[in-house]
Amino acid sequence: MRRFILFCFLALPGQLWAETQRVVDIPTRPGVTQRMVLVEPEKPKAAVVLFPGGHGGLQISPTGDFNWGERNFLVRARQLFSKNGLMVAVVDAPSDRQKPPYLGGFRQTSEHVADIRAVIAWVRQQANIPVWLVGTSRGTQSIAFIATQLTLADGGPDGIVLSSTMLTDKPGNRPVPEMPLSKIQIPTLVVHHKRDGCEHCQYGDIPRLMEKLTNASRKELLTFEGGKNQGDPCEAMAYHGFNDIEPVVVRKISEWIVWKKSTD
Repeated sequence: MRRFILFCFLALPGQLWAETQRVVDIPTRPGVTQRMVLVEPEKPKAAVVLFPGGHGGLQISPTGDFNWGERNFLVRARQLFSKNGLMVAVVDAPSDRQKPPYLGGFRQTSEHVADIRAVIAWVRQQANIPVWLVGTSRGTQSIAFIATQLTLADGGPDGIVLSSTMLTDKPGNRPVPEMPLSKIQIPTLVVHHKRDGCEHCQYGDIPRLMEKLTNASRKELLTFEGGKNQGDPCEAMAYHGFNDIEPVVVRKISEWIVWKKSTD
């Protein structure tokens, strides 16, 4: 386990938000399309498909505006991933889930798996690079489930990153540690703030997650401290969303992903 302690202010320079992005809609299931915002650096080293938390309905406009979730950790950090040499795809709810509850009750379904399998295939067609799934909060329930359902040979991801993982949940909702995680054989990185105040993402429950990743080809926990804690403890501007330490968190995630590409 590595721990990173930051107490200094880390600003997001204005020029980081100047990179161009585009909106893409791809067909997935019959009559269904999946919209995503792409940020593409020159000569990307790998690709990351980003899954925000909450209900997941970003409601991305044709021009790339987010009608919900703009402050989500992964959404607001998308340009940082690009600056670290990664092609970025931020996924919305699919076209048949553009009304409440959006991805609520949908993240652990075969339809969701089919949609993201199509996304992974499309991204791989753009560049011959590894494709990783990165989720935060409820987004971890999407990517962990997908990784238990799709092997790399079946069109699954090259690796996954679980940030601010859903370690417990309300009755009727399966948290990540209760999934059949022994099926996951790809590299798995767990990223968590030691002082995450969200009731379902308590740092003390992390060992239960790590011990169940028995067959991951590589696994590691990166623990962070510092930053700012503002508002609802389960929302994006609290420790739960790595507020004020985004640059170092994204850099460490990106380094871990690129390390896998260069050594495997």
